[in-house]
Amino acid sequence: MARKKAPQTVAAANGIASDRAFGAVTPPIYLSSSFAFRGFEQAGDYEYTRTANPSRDLLADTLAKLEGGAGAVVTSSGTAAVDLVLSLLQPGALVVAPHDCYGGSYRLLAARHGKKQFEVAFVNQADEAALSRALKRAPALVLVETPSNPLMRIVDIRAIAARAKEAGAKLAVDNTFLSPALQKPIALGADFVIHSTTKYLNGHSDVVGGAVVAAAEADAEALAEWANITGVTGAPFDAYLTLRGLRTLFPRVKAQQRTAGHIALFLQQHPHVRAVHYPGLEAHPGHAVASAQQAGFGAMLSLELAADGAGVRRFVEALRLFTLAESLGGVESLIAHPATMTHASMGAEARRLAGINDATLRLSVGLEAEADLLNDLANGFTALARPSSRPREGAAA
Repeated sequence: MARKKAPQTVAAANGIASDRAFGAVTPPIYLSSSFAFRGFEQAGDYEYTRTANPSRDLLADTLAKLEGGAGAVVTSSGTAAVDLVLSLLQPGALVVAPHDCYGGSYRLLAARHGKKQFEVAFVNQADEAALSRALKRAPALVLVETPSNPLMRIVDIRAIAARAKEAGAKLAVDNTFLSPALQKPIALGADFVIHSTTKYLNGHSDVVGGAVVAAAEADAEALAEWANITGVTGAPFDAYLTLRGLRTLFPRVKAQQRTAGHIALFLQQHPHVRAVHYPGLEAHPGHAVASAQQAGFGAMLSLELAADGAGVRRFVEALRLFTLAESLGGVESLIAHPATMTHASMGAEARRLAGINDATLRLSVGLEAEADLLNDLANGFTALARPSSRPREGAAA
């Protein structure tokens, strides 16, 4: 009996040395848009790349194996992956979504709701009473994001999966922040796992893509059918690059989260930091649940500076290694200001309800030397503490 391969082996070796034409060790890229029929009315395994492509299928197979699903669909972006799951809903269906989800997901849900394609309830899923009220409305889909973006809130996937099932709803979990290296939502009861493959799975900030992994074969087939109808499938070359990045997922995440944990401790003790949001800290309210359902705490964290807008600007502009940019999960460290970047489209009131304020910053920790990243942050705090050089209003220039 063949021994089941470890996830690290699946990531590194799935599809290796499988080329039957020339014996290539690395799986080749199939860039062809169409494939020849064997004869009249004799289609082969592949006909047209929008429908299926060997390079994309190998990535989908690898992701399905890593997440423990029956099948996966690779899409053109993470937002397209969320939208693909939403496409399974009937008109008038209810979606229960996190009130503090990624700004792009919030924008998509609100826009689809605005077109009356379905109903949506943005709920604090950690609030037992609020979640109970939403589930009593018989939703068709519950969308979970844990850890949340950007405040790293944790919800119990297993508990919500059980309650969603009782309510007759499917559960979709956005696993972008942790990847299958650190969290397996299907094993905890999820029906769908959503990824922006742009982030940790690719890991090199040179591809935009997404994926949905389905726990049930019927759901995987339904997703594949609709992806073909709408044409949201990803490009073969993007699939090749994502698979190449996926080969090093486990060692990358291991190194990144080690540094992130030390940075979180450094920030927690700093007088210019009002709050640090990182589930690996024992003081984090979701620490116990995260410890139970995750294999690690990841390399994403956020903080709230004890500063006004000018101080936040001085801090960010003094950084040299943390690049001010959107996205996350690459080998380089990034810093984002959610209120003006990733979550700007939510609107001020929605951000206020989610707990995102103008002093909130999100860090994606990369693979640079830990000492260099800590020094970069220290330089930012030095700039923050420096009085503004701008003249006060009414003062002489």
